[in-house]
Amino acid sequence: MSVSVTRVFDLLKYNLENFPKEEFISGKISGEWVKYSTQKFCEVTDHLSRGLTALGIEKGARVAIMSANRPEWNICDYAIMQLGAYQIPLYPTLGENDIKFIIEDAEITVIFVGDEQLYEKAKKVVALVAHEVKIYTFNRVAGANHWEDLVVQGKEKLQDVNLETYRSAVTSEDILTIIYTSGTTGTPKGVMLTHDNLVQNFKKSAVLLPPNVTHALSFLPLSHIFERMISYLYAYLNIAMYYAESMETIVADIQFVKPSGFSTVPRLLEKVYDKIVEKGKALTGVKKMIFFWSLALAEQYDTNKGWWYNFRLGIARKLVFKKWQEALGGNIQVIISGGAALNPRLARVFWAAGLPVFEGYGLTETSPVISVNHFDAIKFGAVGKPIEGVEVKIAQDGEILVKGHNVMKGYYKRPDLTAETIDSEGWFHTGDIGELSEGFLKITDRKKEMFKTAGGKYIAPQMIENKVKEAPLIEHVMVLGENRKFPSALVVPNFEALKSWCALKGIPYESNETIVANNEVQEKFHRLIDEANKEFGKWEQIKQFALLPKEWSIDAGELTPKLSLKRKVILEKNKEIIEKIYKDAENYHPETK
Repeated sequence: MSVSVTRVFDLLKYNLENFPKEEFISGKISGEWVKYSTQKFCEVTDHLSRGLTALGIEKGARVAIMSANRPEWNICDYAIMQLGAYQIPLYPTLGENDIKFIIEDAEITVIFVGDEQLYEKAKKVVALVAHEVKIYTFNRVAGANHWEDLVVQGKEKLQDVNLETYRSAVTSEDILTIIYTSGTTGTPKGVMLTHDNLVQNFKKSAVLLPPNVTHALSFLPLSHIFERMISYLYAYLNIAMYYAESMETIVADIQFVKPSGFSTVPRLLEKVYDKIVEKGKALTGVKKMIFFWSLALAEQYDTNKGWWYNFRLGIARKLVFKKWQEALGGNIQVIISGGAALNPRLARVFWAAGLPVFEGYGLTETSPVISVNHFDAIKFGAVGKPIEGVEVKIAQDGEILVKGHNVMKGYYKRPDLTAETIDSEGWFHTGDIGELSEGFLKITDRKKEMFKTAGGKYIAPQMIENKVKEAPLIEHVMVLGENRKFPSALVVPNFEALKSWCALKGIPYESNETIVANNEVQEKFHRLIDEANKEFGKWEQIKQFALLPKEWSIDAGELTPKLSLKRKVILEKNKEIIEKIYKDAENYHPETK
């Protein structure tokens, strides 16, 4: 193997030389599978690179991609990076304010978008930006430039542009991408990751995968560092990659691809599990008994159980869990889970079912993998041992600190934030609280108030809370949803203002308790929250809320002397209400699932 991979785009020559194949990266678009062989993928990528040079794209230029997963996403990614330009992913669900901020902050000059809807969104924002930004679409859209126009242009420039000149100017320490993450203050921060950050991360993670993974299904967004790094890892390990068309088509796509692996967030595993249990409940007689006996057995799973447990598990796998495996295509060797905490009970059940879940931990700033559970080292309830080349230590206040090849170069144009996050000794401060036990890392809490939903999306609650509190009828609001399907909120009305509003509307006000349950009042607060939601991306929006009848106070322990929310106290006091919010949503609001 003469090609050594030191920059991410080296993966292309590495694949061409070592394992060219007919299906390198494929995607299902509008019901049809579009498949690229290694040869075709590399050719189109090179043509696109040459086409981009005609637009003035060179080392250090910034090009964005805003699209759902599809092979063109990867083609653009490689085409941009082998010119030494920085690729900037934009979530398709981003709000217009954030898109505008990122385009201006990163001085993006070209954007690739997936479809007509995203084209219209980008066009609207670009019109507000002072510098010129060209938009190219993946789908054909009337009146828009199409990405293939650039490919054709590049083909014509075959003799004029020597790509090797561009590639050789890129070192492993150069920036590959700037990924903007939500800041707690509301302004996105651009995380600068180098080629080496990603190359080391996928090489050190690759050794943990079993050798019999040959085909992988992908459905998590490539705009997130987790799936993007994994797409590089698949290329490095000669694993063919297939993009599901959408979350709705996953079941059919799994049956078509019959993958040996996929990466996911815990929320999806919960959905799979819930569906299976629903089917189990519908069984009768002996079948139902065997199903729940198997499930109870699976919940006790551990890797070092004795022969008697393993003997019974063998029976459960034949009678029950074989069907689970078939539902996921029948070939699963490994499932990679990240983005949020996985319920240890769920992890045990999947491992017992012969569907091993490698749960890992990381952040965008750490490219992303810090630690991961795998076949040789697993501990349920922990997020594995740090991968090779990554050091982890726990600070005096319990914060998890990380050092190694995976730590970002810094925040783009924000040396102040970089200095706050990476100390003088090179330790990156994660903002998570944890502990190390026998080399295994366990996350116990969040130092920052930011949290992740079960879908792996970051939520900065203060921004949303401040927006909601702009309504005079609202005194306090706390946004929650850590490891839940969606954000929800506890809302304390401004009771004086509410009394006046009720008098105006002719609504009798007997007590706080009765008024928060009043339908008209509930509807009014729904409208206020819907109004505030407009400012935010889909994943950040409050989907459900509960109106509380009692004001929060310093004396009762809900507020600090500075009137900040004591989140832990509030969560604890309103445990039952919070559980009810999510239970009701499960039963009555399928759209929030």
